Amino acid sequence: MKNRKKAVAAIVAAVLLLVVLLFPIRMNLKDGGSVQYKSLTYSITKVHRLMPESEAEKEGKIKPFEDGYQIEILGIRVLDTVK
Repeated sequence: MKNRKKAVAAIVAAVLLLVVLLFPIRMNLKDGGSVQYKSLTYSITKVHRLMPESEAEKEGKIKPFEDGYQIEILGIRVLDTVK
């Protein structure tokens, strides 16, 4: 009976640890509409921010926005599609 209680306690602790490490919090950034989902182990940012008009004209863009995704796992940037 004691072994079963220990096993259940270990499973509950593991589930709680996973929830804390993997459950993201949504943050709206004040840069033009970017949204960031951040947890302790990873971060996903959907970037939609204004760029300076001079830079937009230089790149020949019609709309002065930078769009893309940034994904970080354990602080290491894995994907960056912001142009």
